[in-house]
Amino acid sequence: MGEMTLDELRGWFAGRLPDEWFTGAPEITVDREEILVVGDLPEVKAAKGAGEAEGAAARESRVDAFREDTREQRMAIAREAQHRFDRTVSWAVTVGDRRVLFTHLAVPTMTRLRQPQRQVLDTLVEAGVARSRADALAWCVRLVGQHEEDWLSELRDAMKNVADVRERGPAA
Repeated sequence: MGEMTLDELRGWFAGRLPDEWFTGAPEITVDREEILVVGDLPEVKAAKGAGEAEGAAARESRVDAFREDTREQRMAIAREAQHRFDRTVSWAVTVGDRRVLFTHLAVPTMTRLRQPQRQVLDTLVEAGVARSRADALAWCVRLVGQHEEDWLSELRDAMKNVADVRERGPAA
């Protein structure tokens, strides 16, 4: 991430985002192309005896209102962050158990696969699970992410520790 650490990036957004937007500090994740800012909106207080459909409609309305009411200010913050951090800024919110991503990147990636791996992707396409090999590969990555999140978190922590040790090492 260049010279800016994740903590400094979070601090920058904490200083730029209006306090009234989210119920707590937003979750900020970053990779080589994108910064994703995810904030929690207050849960909607449903009327007594309200059904699930009413609650879902209220949450959807809350998200739509936030998206529209904050659009200009979010765009200005995103432009400033993009200039400063050289990454696209994407936004998402959660309300209750619902997470809604606004504009976010879908970045193409290249990989070389041997026949057994291509057959896995082709099986997913032929079964109608995915429309293409690219969709099938994205489906596989999502599945691994869902089922191996603890392991991936441990791996990210280990990589961060290595980066910290490198920073404390002798200058080149």
